[in-house]
Amino acid sequence: MDNTSGKKAGLLGQLWFQVVLGAVLGVVIGYCFPDFGVALKPLGDAFIKLIKMLLAPIIFGTIVVGIAKMGSIREVGRVGLKALVYFQIVSGFALVIGLIVVDIMKPGVGMNVDAGAIDAKSFAGYTAAAQGQRAVNFLMNIIPSSVGGAFVDGNMLQIILFSVLFGLALAQLSDRGRPIVEVIDSVLQGLFGTVRFIMYLAPLAALGAMAFTVGKYGFGSLGAFGKLLGAIYLASALFIVVVLGIIARLARVSLWQFLKYFKDEIMITFATASTEAVLPRMMAKLERLGCAKPVVGMVLPAGYTFNADGTSIYLTMGAIFIAQATNTPLSWHDQLLVLAVCLFTSKGSAGVAGAGFIALAATLAATNRIPVAGLVLLVGIDRFVNSARAVTNLIGNGIATIVVARWEKAFDENQATAALNGKN
Repeated sequence: MDNTSGKKAGLLGQLWFQVVLGAVLGVVIGYCFPDFGVALKPLGDAFIKLIKMLLAPIIFGTIVVGIAKMGSIREVGRVGLKALVYFQIVSGFALVIGLIVVDIMKPGVGMNVDAGAIDAKSFAGYTAAAQGQRAVNFLMNIIPSSVGGAFVDGNMLQIILFSVLFGLALAQLSDRGRPIVEVIDSVLQGLFGTVRFIMYLAPLAALGAMAFTVGKYGFGSLGAFGKLLGAIYLASALFIVVVLGIIARLARVSLWQFLKYFKDEIMITFATASTEAVLPRMMAKLERLGCAKPVVGMVLPAGYTFNADGTSIYLTMGAIFIAQATNTPLSWHDQLLVLAVCLFTSKGSAGVAGAGFIALAATLAATNRIPVAGLVLLVGIDRFVNSARAVTNLIGNGIATIVVARWEKAFDENQATAALNGKN
């Protein structure tokens, strides 16, 4: 169900509106019937599992077809390098905005938490996982033990590595490799068709996810940590409007039109707190927006791994919040150290469940100033924060794909104008 078809069918026929209705109904159910709301969790989980079962072959197919059609190792390397440089620079802006907002709003000041009295068992799993996120381990984990294992585990980094190598190999085969590329491309179109069917379940997924969240955690945790939540949502909004808005303007794309074009994906991401749920649709719609298929295939999956702007904001704000709440004094030198560490830890937990918590645990451990035990303060509101993180990550990666496509002169401005105005 696309935006254009939604307009013809009226407001109720638009996917984003159906998702909003599902989310609102989920909030009502979770608040009025908390036990029933918690029991609806499988609705959201099933939807995300349905999408995840297609992610590995879609990422593989898109990257392989894109690279094979590029036909040049130098071109692939150039696109990848530009994307990584862009990711690092923009993530730095996200970290700085998070640091400024948390320092101004001071959401943790006055909590006076005794870090020594906190039970460490509730977050022991995250700290243990963080210890494994060393540079060597991270690099070694990119290489799969077997190709099949990478697809079975859904490890995005490993799938990207194999897809790039396989795409380059097919590109070198020239005419002999063309039939294989055409078959993979045909399978890819079938997979995108399957995604379109699954998206009809998105409103139910939103209902289940929101009913579970409100039913399990209630609004009490929102009240207790409302200032922190407000600060995180404010920082995310500032990053989107100011930083991404300026970048979009430089790329000659209206941020407002971009947000309208991807409103379905944004609403689904907010309700399910999962960017993976809309990755296939993002790839298809970015191509319709005028970005060349090879660039979309390279940049967007890599962005999901290396360009987590929302997570970057959360890392600095979470770390400083814990310091404020536990009355841990931090000089500007200490805060800049936190920011520098976050530039690396925000990339080190890619593809790992609970990546935000793991990256934050690694950050606190690396600075050796802020008590890691303070992580327990964020457990209760993590699900509410996830929505802001996920939406910011999603928008950031969409803009990144357009920027790199422009750099590569692989962006059709006329096609983009038509798509943003609802003409294709």
